[in-house]
Amino acid sequence: MNRTIRIDDQISLKFLVESDARTIFNYINTQRDYLGEWLPFVQFTHEVKDSKGFVDMTIELRKIKKDYVYKICYDDRMIGLIGTKETDYLNKNTELGYWLSQDYQGQGIMTRVVEKLTALLFDEMGIERIQICCAVGNEKSIAIPKRLGYIQEGIKRNGEWAGNLVFRDLIVFSKLKSESNS
Repeated sequence: MNRTIRIDDQISLKFLVESDARTIFNYINTQRDYLGEWLPFVQFTHEVKDSKGFVDMTIELRKIKKDYVYKICYDDRMIGLIGTKETDYLNKNTELGYWLSQDYQGQGIMTRVVEKLTALLFDEMGIERIQICCAVGNEKSIAIPKRLGYIQEGIKRNGEWAGNLVFRDLIVFSKLKSESNS
């Protein structure tokens, strides 16, 4: 996958680098309540070193061509993340995960980003099936795969640990290459 992916004149995706750990931590720390409502990792992110561990892991996965995580940039300023997870190249499928700063919600940014990355995964990486899992109740996140023609397959019961002995059900959406417009 490319180092930089242009979405439009203002939005691009860029590979994470070590220095991004502080920015990621600052978003999590200043938007803890907002991001933490739906992202379980927020409760385990207490210091910059926690975000650094995540960034280091994503860089290693990229080096071995396993998974790719990008920072979403608006005019070169990081505003969120998107990436593949648990990519299975033998069976040609992957999952997308994403989050966006509260300040940039409601502008269609994530929809455009997911649409572009979906097309690249199908066209450039030979992926056949992309999955997106959204917590039941996370309507903003659920709207994205619905808007982009992903099919709701079902519910992954207790699919995500939310902490404090609480599990959440996840809605599983998928899209096949044959269902894309490319």
